[in-house]
Amino acid sequence: MSGPISRRVTIKDVAEAAGVGVATVSRVLSGGSASAETRERVLAAAARLDYRPSALGRNLRRQRTGGIGLLVPDVTDTFYARLVDGVLSCARSYGEPVTVGVTGDDPEREAELIGTLIEHSMDRVIAVPSGDGETWAPALRSGLNLVFADRRVRADVPSVVADDRSGVLTAVEYLVGLGHRRIAFLARHGQSQRVAAFTGALAALGLPADPELVVHARASRDSAYAAAAGLLQHRPDVTAVLAGGNVLGEAAVLAARELDVRIPRDVSLVMFDDVPWAELCSPPLTVIAQPAQDIGYRAAELVFRQGRRPPTVTLPTELVVRASCGPRR
Repeated sequence: MSGPISRRVTIKDVAEAAGVGVATVSRVLSGGSASAETRERVLAAAARLDYRPSALGRNLRRQRTGGIGLLVPDVTDTFYARLVDGVLSCARSYGEPVTVGVTGDDPEREAELIGTLIEHSMDRVIAVPSGDGETWAPALRSGLNLVFADRRVRADVPSVVADDRSGVLTAVEYLVGLGHRRIAFLARHGQSQRVAAFTGALAALGLPADPELVVHARASRDSAYAAAAGLLQHRPDVTAVLAGGNVLGEAAVLAARELDVRIPRDVSLVMFDDVPWAELCSPPLTVIAQPAQDIGYRAAELVFRQGRRPPTVTLPTELVVRASCGPRR
């Protein structure tokens, strides 16, 4: 009788044995920068575990497997679900399969998934990046065909994004036109560009930017609710809120109901993402609509395109006015 089949050693096993993160192991094994001590520790752990990467250190392009790897923060979020649908629609027309990974907006989890994609010699990858640009350096060094969607963290990677700057400016102009001056922004991890667009819009309209009115939440519904409730409780001077995504908008609606804050009589609310429940909400929410499905489709088109590609494809947003905004109280 033959013995049990041993489990294949992964990049995560090497990281645990070396006492470092997966991103560090990936960086060392792909020839990236690291201290001499860290490099020695990683290489020693890899040798001890007899780690045999399937892609790093070989002729990577010859070993590509085809298909698309797609990394998104959350498939239960309606925006990302529509983005995934766009990628699937385009990939179907090319006859290519799509493998979806969920990062939870966690850079460490993302680094682990990047290592897995490299190990499996994935041919093309589309990602809504959670980590910074350096997190993706091993993937680029491995020769991966990479396109970012919704967020842009490296200038040397083609990206498909919505026009956050125009969308935020239009929303802030609308609120200012209703008389609002104390406008807050609810932001989630990875929304630094939207925060910059918000502060830029305030400056363009001659309004002071109060850092305390930019409230950050972690990538969870509980954190979004805590951020929204804290804002409404501790800043009664705020007369309008711009939520950076539908999870944050949902949290703002729930917190307002719990705290007996009336929308729009007490606080006006504008939300990124025109999700189905926004129109069914009471009152229906004013939104900055983003072409989520188009973002996914165009990102897939880029990842299949050969030769020169545009560094950034920017798709338009639209302010859809409903009943969640009113004149300043």
